[in-house]
Amino acid sequence: MVNKIKLLLSALLLIAGIAGFYLLADKPTVVRILAVLAGIGASIAVLWTTPVGQQSLGFIGEAVVESRKVVWPTRKETIQTTLVVFVLVLVMAAFLAVVDIGFAFMVQWLMGRGA
Repeated sequence: MVNKIKLLLSALLLIAGIAGFYLLADKPTVVRILAVLAGIGASIAVLWTTPVGQQSLGFIGEAVVESRKVVWPTRKETIQTTLVVFVLVLVMAAFLAVVDIGFAFMVQWLMGRGA
């Protein structure tokens, strides 16, 4: 029960931090960002005290570690892949247009409306 209350408090602190950004609209941007960061920090601090929160934050940490292992394509590979996709889309569009025209012609012929 205590952990559920802590999770609720953590969610409320996060919401309060985000709401602070909008409620402090007349203040400088730095103050508004600090309000959000304070809300997020307090939320994480409370979340860390629960088993579910520790598992969640551990999972996020592992996800960050795994994302650093990703090998991103080079600019050349990205351009080549984009061109291949673009050409394939054009080929499929042409094919589907021919099939559509063919079916339309066959339906008209079957219904006796062909020229």
